[in-house]
Amino acid sequence: MRDIQDLTVLILPGLGGSGAGHWQTAWEKAFPSFRRVQQANWDQPVYAEWSARLTQAVAQSTRPIVLAAHSLGTSLTMRWAFDQPVLAQKVAGAFLVAPTDRDRLEGAPDSPTRGFGRMILARLPFPSAVVASRNDDRVSFKRAGAFATAWGSTLIDAGNQGHMGTAAQLGVWPLGLVWFGQFVASLDVA
Repeated sequence: MRDIQDLTVLILPGLGGSGAGHWQTAWEKAFPSFRRVQQANWDQPVYAEWSARLTQAVAQSTRPIVLAAHSLGTSLTMRWAFDQPVLAQKVAGAFLVAPTDRDRLEGAPDSPTRGFGRMILARLPFPSAVVASRNDDRVSFKRAGAFATAWGSTLIDAGNQGHMGTAAQLGVWPLGLVWFGQFVASLDVA
């Protein structure tokens, strides 16, 4: 069983930065060792900038890393893992909540995101779990399942929880913590 204190947990919010009512913020308050990867601009995300901040956080870590990503944070994780294969070796696993279907949104004129690209449907270089809701307006459950299969991820069915962000009012999200704990315990980290 993996002790969470032996790991660096990096929180990767999506668009807007996971405000006060978001489960990621609640987890940071409950677990002071969890560190948010801060972005300069949460509302106009540019992949090159977000990726640089993640690269810096991973490079600075002296322990194996677990990424806890939500929404656009899952897209960041996905693309970064293939763009930074050497640093990705430091990642023990990724807990990917509510992946956003970039293929639907990339290039849309009203999208504030730039440079994240389309979905990469290839096996991630580290273990992962995809937590997907059956009524998420940013990705269908079937499509999230296709991502999980392509990435070699365990798929966790969250039921009807919407996009599992601030609007879902999950608070500390106890069931999410159970799933996260089970995922961390499953990791084989030296």
